[in-house]
Parts: sequence; structure tokens; C-alpha cells
Amino acid sequence: NSDAEDKESTGRQEEVPTSNDKLYFRYDLRIVLLDLLLLTGVYQTSNIRRMNMEGIESEPIPISSTTKAISDIISNHDSDLEPQADEIEEYLKEKAEIGYPNALFQLGHFYFEHERYEEARIIFERVQERDYQAKYLLAVMYYDGIGIEENHKIGIKHMNEIANAKIKGKSNLIACARYNLGRAYLQGFGVKQSDSEAEKLWILAAQGDNDGSVKAQTALGLFYSQEENLALHKAFYWHKIATANGSLESQGALGVMYWKGQGTKQNVEAALNCFKQASERGNVYAQGCLVAHYYTRKLYKRAVELAKTITTNEDAMIIARATDCLPDYIIKGMAMSCFYYARCLQNGLGTNKDTAEAKNYYSKACKYDLDIVAALQQDMTFGFI
Repeated sequence: NSDAEDKESTGRQEEVPTSNDKLYFRYDLRIVLLDLLLLTGVYQTSNIRRMNMEGIESEPIPISSTTKAISDIISNHDSDLEPQADEIEEYLKEKAEIGYPNALFQLGHFYFEHERYEEARIIFERVQERDYQAKYLLAVMYYDGIGIEENHKIGIKHMNEIANAKIKGKSNLIACARYNLGRAYLQGFGVKQSDSEAEKLWILAAQGDNDGSVKAQTALGLFYSQEENLALHKAFYWHKIATANGSLESQGALGVMYWKGQGTKQNVEAALNCFKQASERGNVYAQGCLVAHYYTRKLYKRAVELAKTITTNEDAMIIARATDCLPDYIIKGMAMSCFYYARCLQNGLGTNKDTAEAKNYYSKACKYDLDIVAALQQDMTFGFI
């Protein structure tokens, strides 16, 4: 039962996730991603399906907060005082009246940030032909019904105009528009459902060294893992690109692909590096994979220490918002951790034996994800763990 540093392992790994609801253009709501399901160490593409990704944040719109920016400007005149909202509004109105560049849009954005949507809409409608930031927010308002009656047709129209625009200095905005349209096409909201259109738009959104949409890169990685679009070498490529650009979700998926040799040569060391780095950044699914790895390598103390930190988590949605990871994967990571921790408690591995507490954690694991528990229980029955 040595806890010596492990270099490699040919041990096996468990699951990966999952969504289906209305998609939103809003920058703090739903994206469509696809299920990669690993059951008892086997990559099961036949069970891949779209699932609800409620609560996952979309890639932030590249529009800086007007309230903060103007607050900083005003504060420079008197750094000891924090300007009030009415002062910021008055400042922007004065600048807009004298034709100060961008001031009118900033005033509209200020209203939008403060949920004064009708005032924001009036300004955005006025300037949207010359200011694509205003057009973008107008598309968001119409598509999501923010402060006005929901109208997918108008929202899609504005978003299409941005996605097809050729304007300098707005590549990030164009990428966001293409990404959002791809989500709409995949789910068929406001447009006719089309996987091919979603794929085309996501590829356009994902391209670019510094201004490509990281969300689109991750989405493509999962899109090509879907049964009807299966191309694991493409999935690996896009997950690798997204990981390099900071996607925590893709980093966990990349670890699984390295581990199982999906879309690339099997590389356990690379897989563990992905899991460890993603784990350190807060990817709960990667943490669960590491708990499983430590347990199968008989590194029980490590398994217990990591599992205990994971099992203190309760609300997957809060974690999802903080890490931008899929809730279903988070829940699977929690289930794995609870199961292995219960196993350690039951047999006194890396911790004091406590059968009553073991039952408690087995119960928690079942509450999180019964399918994972069933698969792990089967492995336990056959002596694999």
C-alpha cells in the first residue's frame, strides 16, 4: 500500500458527460454540448445524446462593463469617492450630447447593465447599424426576451448580420455571434435544426490564434464525439486546441482521450497530467478520475485525501458557474469520489475503518449518479476494484 509517486498506470477509468432545452444567446446561460460516456472503461458512442446543460456559462461577450469603465474614469478625479449610478448616467449623457465617440452606446449598455431594458433598447435600435456591439445586445434581448417580447426571428437576423460582417477590430464579437448561431442550429431554436450548419458556424467561430471562440472549440470536440458525427481524431484536435486556450472542460475530456487512446495514441502519462492540472483548477470530474486512479494504484491515502475534499461539495450548479464545467460531469465526479471513499471507509484503506460512514457515502454516491454506482459495483463484484 505504498503512497510512492506514481509515474504511469495501465489501470482503467470511468465516465464522462452530458444536455436539451431552449438555448439562450445570453452570456450567462446555456450552451449545447454533447455526451461522451465511458462505462467500465469502454468508450460507448452508442449512448451519446444531447442533454440539458442548465446553468453553464457561455463565453463572455467581448464588451467591457460600461459601469466599471466610467466609474474608473470619474474616480480618477477624486480617488477617494466611488461614483454613484446617477453620476455615471449623467456623465454619459453629457458625453453623448456633444457627440463623444461611443458614448451613446455606452449609455445604452449602462442601462442594460442596470436592467433598464426599454431605455437600453431604444438606444441600441438607434445606433445598431453603426455599432455592432449594440446590434449584438439587441439580438440577445430579442432572442431571450430580455425586457421585450421574445422574437427569435429578429434575434437570429441581428446575430446573422454580425456573424457575416467584415469589420475590423470586432473578430471576438463575430466569433461569439457564430458560436451562438451554431448552438441555435444544433437545437433548432429560431432556425431549422441542422448539425451541418452548427458544425460550419462553430468551425468559423473556433478559428484564430487569439480571437477564436474557446467555447466553439470545446463544442466541436464534443460534437465530433457524438454518434452521428463521430470523428474522434477531430474531437481530440479541438479538445487539444481548447485546452491550450484555457478550457477546463476540454482538459478533462482530453485526459480521457489520452487515457483510452481515443483519437490519438494512448498516453497514460499525458492523461494523468491532464487530470492533475484540471483537478488543480477545479474540474470535479477530473478529480474523480484521479481518485479512481489512486485507488486502483493502491495509493489509498491520496485517494482518501482527494475524495474527502470533493465529497464536501453539495451544489453542482454552483460549481458549474464557478468552473464553467458541465453539471452532469461534476455530478459524475462526485459520485465516483463518494463511491471510492466509501470503499476505503468500509475496508479501512488509507483511513480508519467506519462501516456506518461507508454506508452514508455509498448512499450519497447513489444519490448523485446511480448508473455510475451500478457500473462500479459491478466492477467490485468481479474483482476489478
